[in-house]
This record gives sequence, structure tokens and C-alpha cells, in this order.
Amino acid sequence: MTRALRIAAVALTLVLAAAWGAALVVRRPGEGVAEAFARLAGAAPPSAGGVATPAGVRIGGPFALRDGDGRPVTEEAIRGKVALITFGYTFCPDVCPTELQVVAGAMDLLGDGGRDVRPVFITIDPERDTPARMKEYVALFHPALIGLTGTPQEVAAAARAWRVYYARVNPPGSTDYLMDHSAYTYLMGRDGSLRRLFSPGTTPEEMAAAVRASLG
Repeated sequence: MTRALRIAAVALTLVLAAAWGAALVVRRPGEGVAEAFARLAGAAPPSAGGVATPAGVRIGGPFALRDGDGRPVTEEAIRGKVALITFGYTFCPDVCPTELQVVAGAMDLLGDGGRDVRPVFITIDPERDTPARMKEYVALFHPALIGLTGTPQEVAAAARAWRVYYARVNPPGSTDYLMDHSAYTYLMGRDGSLRRLFSPGTTPEEMAAAVRASLG
């Protein structure tokens, strides 16, 4: 399962990277990268800055997890809302807290507009990330942030829906383990489609601007 997940995630990353790279090279004067990408893919340009993915590739979908109080949460929680979806784990030493700080900063910049945005942090380490721990962790970043966990099978299903790669890593000489994982934040539109993919290094200002475009 883990090997298959790794292969699928790497394949998706390579396909998207190659397509966006080609779009940068062949775009016409005055044409945005998204429009060039869509033209290469033979698809209609995505509206409001949306992302066109290769045919047959869907990002996002149904999930069944639990929030910090142990209550069931499904995709209905974000239906009709703009969502910022981040995958990671509470023991993450670097990228997870950094990216959650960016999400929190973007939410602050949105002000009242943030009422229509659902920032969600989904663990890829359900063995250690209990509902209580997730609740305590996300509260450190922003009051609107929702932390979700579940059984290993439920988490794996959510990760597959968003094409997230993750794997357990045991550093030599350590009694503890880390989680190797992809580190994107997904901006999902009200219709459940992928609108933007944020990689590490995105600023809160850039994220907030993209969210505002999807709220309009």
C-alpha cells in the first residue's frame, strides 16, 4: 500500500510539474500559465484561476474522519465553502508548523471574508494523532482551523483522494519515527474542485489573494 501510494504521488507530481513547465515555455503573449496549461491539455481554461489536471485525475472527494471532539466529519463540512486543506502530523518538526502558520496568516488577512473559508489540517499519522491531540495542536495556530484524524484506513482514503504521499521513516539510532510526506496546501472551490496548489514557500499574502479570487 505504502509503495503504491508513493508511486502514485510521485507520478502525479511529475505529470503536473512537466505540464506546468511546458506551459511556461509555450505560453503566448498575454496568456497566463493556467490558460497555457489548459491549452496543452486540450481543456477549457479553468475559471477564477482554477487548476486543470490531466484527464481522469481528480483531486479531492469524499472522506470520513473525526474532529478534535471525536465527532464524525465528512466532505459535507466543506461543501459550499472555500477550503484550505493541509496534510501533515503534529510531531512534524519543520514543514507542517511552517505551512500552518501561512494558513493562519492568510486567514487573518482575509478578515471577515474568512467566514466562508474552512481551513482543515488532516493528519497522516493517526497512530499518534488522537482527536484530543489534534484539537490541542490546531488551536496553537488559528481558531478556525479544524484538525481531523481517523483510523489508518480512513486517513489513507483521504490521502488517496488528494493524491498525498506519506510513509513512516525510522531514523538510524532513534527509538521514535518521523513521517515523510508531500507538503502542499490545496485550495478547493465551493464546487469541490481544485482551485490552487500551494507549495512550501508560499506567503500568507499570496494565499489570501488566491482565496479571495475563489470567494468572488
